[in-house]
Amino acid sequence: MNGDSDLGRIERVEPRRVWPHEAANFTPWLADHIDELGLALGMDLELQSTEAPVGPFSLDLLARDIGASRTVIVENQLEQTDHEHLGKSLTYAGGFDADVIIWIASQFNDQHRQALDWLNQRTGDDTECFGVVIEVWKIDDGRPAPHFNIVAAPNEWRRDIRKARPSERNLRYKAFFQQLLDTLRETGFTNARKAQPQSWYLFSAGPGRRVGYSACFGQGNVARVEVYINREDRESNKKLFDQLRERREAIESDLATSLSWQRLDRKKASRIAMERPGSIDEEPETLDEILAWMKAGLLTFDRVFGPRLDEIAAESD
Repeated sequence: MNGDSDLGRIERVEPRRVWPHEAANFTPWLADHIDELGLALGMDLELQSTEAPVGPFSLDLLARDIGASRTVIVENQLEQTDHEHLGKSLTYAGGFDADVIIWIASQFNDQHRQALDWLNQRTGDDTECFGVVIEVWKIDDGRPAPHFNIVAAPNEWRRDIRKARPSERNLRYKAFFQQLLDTLRETGFTNARKAQPQSWYLFSAGPGRRVGYSACFGQGNVARVEVYINREDRESNKKLFDQLRERREAIESDLATSLSWQRLDRKKASRIAMERPGSIDEEPETLDEILAWMKAGLLTFDRVFGPRLDEIAAESD
């Protein structure tokens, strides 16, 4: 295979040839492919809503980085960046108390890229700003393929050292939950691929449910599988908890076990947990048992709680 005849020619395609209208075409496509955006950024992104209202404005996409339990806002435009969308991004970040700001455009003005770099330098480790150029490429007469080109990001993200090197204990947590993710993907329970060096992992309970299923190691030598209710405001969290607790007898009957119902009145979130003894310091054989118990518990929670969460959502609508 020698010579130019064996090679294809790569060609850049104008994004509007693929998505003629930003709101009608590109935003719905991005909502359906938000996992691809997450892959480019090293996050496990789950869509929460589209056109999420902030006063008289509407955010394109509201998402969650489920691996790190962070709120993510996505503002996009199929044109060169402008001051209006920069202002909107900051407005939406304030409205949703965002941890991550993602601004997507077909072209990035140098001044706007510098503005995101400045924000990353000033906001500390708790807030991250990304500028992403959406590109479309094709080879010869092949199908066009999207590509997310990251042009602005936190310095720590670029160096892949967003935090100090994890402790040996946190590395054990990461290895444990990586095993859990890998085995759960085989069941279709999650698409998550990357565990974090922390003592818990929060999974989505499904589109529209806006709560999570968590597997974790807690203080006092306890392992838990739980429904973790931590939505936008305390009032809605407590209301959902109370609605589930009204169904307590039927839920515990379906699970064939009693649960720990923790309303946590002094906190924003609430949880409903199944518990057993265990810590990350157990022997390998015991950790294998805990992993199998967490996997079974998460799948059972989804089977038992999922329909009831949908039922409550339907009643609210």
